[in-house]
Order: sequence, then structure tokens, then C-alpha cells
Amino acid sequence: MKLGKIINYFKKNSIFISLIFLTVHLLLLSDSFAVNVNRTVLLNGLTVLHSENHNLPIVMITMIVKSGQTHEPSDKAGLANLTAELLDEGTKTRTSKEISEAIDFIGASLNATAGNDYITLSLSVLKKDLDKGFEIFTDIVLNPTFPQHEIDRKKQLIKGSLKQREEDPSFLAEKAFIKEVFGEHPYSRLVEGSEETIDKISRDDILRFHSENFIPNNSILSIAGDITQEELIILLEKYIGEWKKIELPERKHLKLEINKNKKIVKIDKDIKQANIILGNIGISRDNPDYYAVSVMNYILGGGGFASRLMNSIRDEKGLAYDVRSYFAAYKEAGYFQSELQTKNETANVAIDEIIRQITKMRTEKVSEKELSEAKSCLTGSFPRRLDTTRKISDFLATVEFFNLGLDYDKKYIDYINSVTEENVLRVAQKYLTPENYILIIVGNQKKVNFNQQ
Repeated sequence: MKLGKIINYFKKNSIFISLIFLTVHLLLLSDSFAVNVNRTVLLNGLTVLHSENHNLPIVMITMIVKSGQTHEPSDKAGLANLTAELLDEGTKTRTSKEISEAIDFIGASLNATAGNDYITLSLSVLKKDLDKGFEIFTDIVLNPTFPQHEIDRKKQLIKGSLKQREEDPSFLAEKAFIKEVFGEHPYSRLVEGSEETIDKISRDDILRFHSENFIPNNSILSIAGDITQEELIILLEKYIGEWKKIELPERKHLKLEINKNKKIVKIDKDIKQANIILGNIGISRDNPDYYAVSVMNYILGGGGFASRLMNSIRDEKGLAYDVRSYFAAYKEAGYFQSELQTKNETANVAIDEIIRQITKMRTEKVSEKELSEAKSCLTGSFPRRLDTTRKISDFLATVEFFNLGLDYDKKYIDYINSVTEENVLRVAQKYLTPENYILIIVGNQKKVNFNQQ
């Protein structure tokens, strides 16, 4: 169908102007981004990203709703997650079983998950079944009914999973660590909530959370794969043309109180290997030091067998099979942590070595070889983030959420390559704390016998 005919067909519809803008914008920007992405904001406030690729007859759809655990009451932690879990458990026109059977029949994949900052919905569907797949996808976004029996069932499943995970030493360590790092901030809680908070969530709470947050001007829609601009226009008008813009509720900036004192948490558990996490508060994703931190952390413990921690603790001392460090960067804050498992009896030695390597990173410049290898690996592995339709769709939605720009794939390489030895030393001194750290030890405390103050 010719674009002119499509324009005539839609010129009386509410989103006509923005759809025409989307088409024109594609022509202007098609050469500015490696995956030929086009971005526009529809009149209802929905941000739409489109990347056309006809290599495979597959379309990947990702929607980000910009509300996660940071937008739920603390006494009802897990509300965002429970809402996401229930989206495909019944709509105004389909039961949970009907949704599942319809998705299975067309061989599609439909998922919804909640995170710290946002909820992600995704659909992978063959081109020939795109219309049906997108119909179901938009149905669970716009018209979920949250049946009470499904709420009760899902609550029991989540609580059962949490109880089971309490037996996992690494889960206990991670749970204790984020609690100490983030204090009263929502990031300190599990996304799933707790048994106590889950029980407090009512159907009315879920309905309210959905109505206040699942709105076009609070969402990002990313579509990648075997779909043309003309087909996208038809799809949007047909299924979300009536999705109305609603004023967002006021969102206050959540205060993060940083504890700058050393904190040691010991959790006694009769296991052979101690689970250890040592770290501190980190950075948010929009921090301009993010790229220097990425290079620094790669050298310290993020680079696998190329990292200092792995070389020292595994290769030289034989204290652990695996040891790593990383920075988790969210919308409002983040954390740094190094983690490993080692025999209870060698926990003290391993902790001392982590602290020694962190101190060294803060006091000595990295070598030219270390810096070069870190930058080569980070830039060399970057294209793998875009090597499938699914990855492209997810990548574009995330880039949009964090306001990284349509040319982020090009800029990322430049950001990493511009990091110097001085930059690495500076961010290590700023964001690593070898004295006032948070230390979590899950293990047989009699055998660990950690007494450092």
C-alpha cells in the first residue's frame, strides 16, 4: 500500500500528525544510527522507536512503563511486580487460559517483568502473526482485569518462591547488602516485596497502580524487525489510537541517605563455603563518570580472567573459583560490590585481598596495557548488544529510558576510548571505599571467625 493512501486513510484520526512526523523523521535520521532507528512522540505522549530490518520474518516489541518499585508504597512493596505478573492473567475479552493458548498457537513469546525503575513488557512474534500478536499485547497493557482468584494464586507463588530462595546463601547475602547500601530508599527492598507486604496488597491497589502508571505519556514502545513504516502506522492506529493521555501524578524525588560508616553483617549458616559481598554506594546511570567507572571496574574485577581480583584471588592464591566486581547503576542511584565464595576458613584472607586490590586501584595508576585491554574489550563486545532483533528492541527502549540519545551506539565507543589512566584513578578514589565499606558474610561464623573492626 502506498504511503499516500495510508495518509488519506488516517488523516481524520487523532494521532495523524504525529504519525506523519514519525514517517518524515525516519527519512531524516535513518543514517544517524547503526540500527536505523526512528524516534517520535505521538500526540498521546507515547514515545515510539522503530528499527526496520527484514533479515528474518520476526518482529520484536518492547514496552517500558516508567514505573517500578520506586513508585509503590513501602508497606506494599511488590505492588509493581505483582501488577506486571498479572497482566496476562485476564483482560476484558480474554481469560488467562485464552491468552496463553492464543500466544502458543501463533508461536509467540509474551512476557512482563518489573524492575527497580520500570516495568518491561515484551512480545516476539513471526511477521505473519504480527497483527494478532500486537492485538493481544495491547490488550494486556490496556485492558487487564486482575481477577481476584488470579491475584490470590500469584501471591502464593511469589511468596513460595521467596521462601525457597531464603535457603540460598547468595540470595541472603545480596538481600542483606542492598538493604544496608540503600537504607530506607525503595532500592533497598526486593522487587518482589516480602510476605508481609504482599499480603497487604489488594485488588484495588493493583487497579490504581495500573490506571496511574500504564498510560501512554509514561511509556516507551520499541519495535524492531520485519515491519515497515507503513505497517507500523496501521498497527498503531488500529490498536492504540484510542489510548488517552492522562496527567501523571506528582512524583517526589526520593531521598537517599548514605551511610558512610563501615558496616559488617554476619549471617550464620552451616555451609562449607562462605558467601562474601564487599562494597558501597555507587552511581546513578546518568552520572558522567559512568564510562570511566566501567573501565576501572573491568580492570579491578569485571573483566573475568583479565581482572586483578581474578588473577590475585583465584590464580595466585587459589581462594575461590570465581570472584568478580561490578557497578549496578539505576535511575536514581547504584552500588559497587565485589563478591566471591570461599572456604569458611579462608574468608579472612579473601576479604583482606579484596580490600588490598581496591586500595591499590585508588593509589596507583593502572598500566597502559590494562587500560588498552579494558577499552578494547568493552568496545569490542558492544556490538553483541545489537546482534539480534530482541536485543535491538530492548536496547532502544533502555537507551530512551535513560535519555542516552539515538546515537548512543556511536558515542559509547568514543566515551570508552576517551578514558585515561588519570580518569581511572580519579573515579577509583571517588567511588571505592576500602575503609568504610559494607561487608556481608554468610557462612559458618565460628569457622570464619572474622573480627576486623
